[in-house]
Amino acid sequence: MKEIKKKTIIFAIIDLFIIIFLFVVYGPFPTFRNWFVTTALATGNHQYFANVLYSDKAILQVLKNNSIIEGNNNTDASQIGTPEDPKENYDSIYEQQVLEREEGTLYKLIEIDENNYSGYLVAIYDASRVELVTSSFIKLGGQKLTELSKTQNALVAINASGFSIKNKELIPTGTVIQDGKVTSVGAPNRHGGGLIGFNKDHVLILTTDSAEEAIKDGMVDAMTFGPFLIVNGIPAEVSGNGGWGYANRTAIAQRKDGIVLFLVIDGRGANGSNGISIADMITLFEKYGAYNAANLDGGGSSALTINNELINDPRGFGYTGERYLPNAWIVK
Repeated sequence: MKEIKKKTIIFAIIDLFIIIFLFVVYGPFPTFRNWFVTTALATGNHQYFANVLYSDKAILQVLKNNSIIEGNNNTDASQIGTPEDPKENYDSIYEQQVLEREEGTLYKLIEIDENNYSGYLVAIYDASRVELVTSSFIKLGGQKLTELSKTQNALVAINASGFSIKNKELIPTGTVIQDGKVTSVGAPNRHGGGLIGFNKDHVLILTTDSAEEAIKDGMVDAMTFGPFLIVNGIPAEVSGNGGWGYANRTAIAQRKDGIVLFLVIDGRGANGSNGISIADMITLFEKYGAYNAANLDGGGSSALTINNELINDPRGFGYTGERYLPNAWIVK
């Protein structure tokens, strides 16, 4: 009798878990559904996860409710000035974190610790020191960011392009421009946005123009990715979480005063961080005064080094540690 009662309790508990699972996955509240589908579809190799639980129709509805509409304008370089001297009174703690610095400081590391995500923001006070570099081992599988930054004598470095792999060679997504010349043309970019880079006046330019047009207009270093988050002070229109789920992310921005911002947010449980959505990243950049901002490659690629030391905690699905990369944005 006791054995029967014990089995009955066990089956009741199992039934309860099944009911809760079905309610969470298929119930009237879309929170889990939105998170699961958009996060799965944002990955490079695990998009099929979304189809495990949901039909194509349900996935399309999620994407409709979680999307981003980027602005049609390119960066207006004339609106970007030069950094001002530190001041005594600040409009917000975010402005103070960026502007308060010792004289002669080239960059400042700022810790980010919000409700569900954490990471780092680096404020760079001399945009002329920012450049795009390519791994000399790109045809042999690339380099970890710590290795690449050491090779390039970088003071600060973040990952840049997305990439595909062919016969060990890392092929950056879309077009890469270095020193005013096209150095690589890879697979089409599926992340929105366009060319992200700096012109000869050290202004961060976000443009959907062709590489030839961008170079003609003064583009020096650039790579292809997206989406564009803020252009000329105007944030992209976002529905829900923006359609890219929650993940480790890297992004680059520039304030109207010319200060460049490198952002790296951990995810997948690293340091208690669940990752950041596109919507939250726009909000965060607005707090820090970004006038132009764009998303770079994320997930397991998201990494930040200071003086060749890894600062964040890169994680992919099923592994931890740095990923091998084709290129990086650095400060020298």
